[in-house]
Amino acid sequence: MNSISAQWADFDNDGFLDLFICCENQPNRLYHNNGDGTFADVAGEAGVDARGGGWKGVAWIDYDGDRYPDLFLNRLTGTARLYHNNRNGTFTDATEAAGIAGPESGFSCWAFDYDNDGRPDLFATSYNRTLADVVKGLIGEPHERHPNKLYRNLDGKTFRDVTKDVGLDMVFATMGSNYGDFDNDGFLDFYLGTGDPHISMLVPNRMFRNLGGKRFADITGSSGTGHLQKGHGVACGDWRRAGTTDLVIEMGGAVNGDRYHNILFANPGQGNNWLNVKLVGKRTNRSAIGARIKIVTAGNSPLTTYRWVSSGSSFGANPLEQAIGLGKADRIALLEVYWPTSGTTQTFRDLAINQFIEVTEFATDFGKRDFKPIAIPKE
Repeated sequence: MNSISAQWADFDNDGFLDLFICCENQPNRLYHNNGDGTFADVAGEAGVDARGGGWKGVAWIDYDGDRYPDLFLNRLTGTARLYHNNRNGTFTDATEAAGIAGPESGFSCWAFDYDNDGRPDLFATSYNRTLADVVKGLIGEPHERHPNKLYRNLDGKTFRDVTKDVGLDMVFATMGSNYGDFDNDGFLDFYLGTGDPHISMLVPNRMFRNLGGKRFADITGSSGTGHLQKGHGVACGDWRRAGTTDLVIEMGGAVNGDRYHNILFANPGQGNNWLNVKLVGKRTNRSAIGARIKIVTAGNSPLTTYRWVSSGSSFGANPLEQAIGLGKADRIALLEVYWPTSGTTQTFRDLAINQFIEVTEFATDFGKRDFKPIAIPKE
């Protein structure tokens, strides 16, 4: 069925994870978990089979906060679509009503709260590219391709295209991608794997830093992550157990002369503090996908940050445990976990920073996890 990308979510909130698969040449698949070790394809009756092919990226996003995840699809041969979850096993096309207009020629996509306002937003890349237009973005000139789209969630009902406002209206030729808080300032950054099957498309993979939820800055050069080889699946997580988000990317092109080994970038850190949270569901699915974490730091300038548990972008997979940056905060005033299936909220107060914890649904306290950091190898 020419599957391209897939994302897990409990779309009917029964406590069992379901699976959506994007397909290029056949109808998409939505496999409902029957809870007995079997799955049933319900894409047609749910209204999300989206016939016609060319579907590349998928992101589950509960944009209206009703506990039932909605579905965003990015399409290489057309325009992106947003489907609202009707909470009865079916979806309604809400693309126009929600203010979603593109991208055209879509590829990778994901949902994240880039501005920490408590509402998940959408970023979707366009694969409409030429080498010349990629270079124009690198030197600050306007391009002539279909733009990427960053949609800010305004009110749980509609989105606004803020791509130009935040400095992301460039051509990236994105294939793989994912996001993480690379500098632990509490705002989510992202990394793009670039290129295409033609050996001539040899352009840097790109890293963008989130500047307080207002703009994104290209820090590819200063971060040392601008590798020239073709980038595919990307994963961002604390591999070294050091409180920083590392980066691994699958590399290489489609022909022998363009092949390359995978790359692991170790993050030395910038001196900011952090909290690593692993969630375990009881009534909610055990992986806690779809659960929301809210953290408020203590001090004169408290930071409020939000995370939704997922594996991240549609072309890569992050750990489900959440590595959350805290900036310079020396204490956590509030940790709040919202569980979508049970509809319950756990609240913990006055937590220490720089620790690994585990929170189980309905538990009255959290558990601590201890790890020995792995040193960065010397060159």
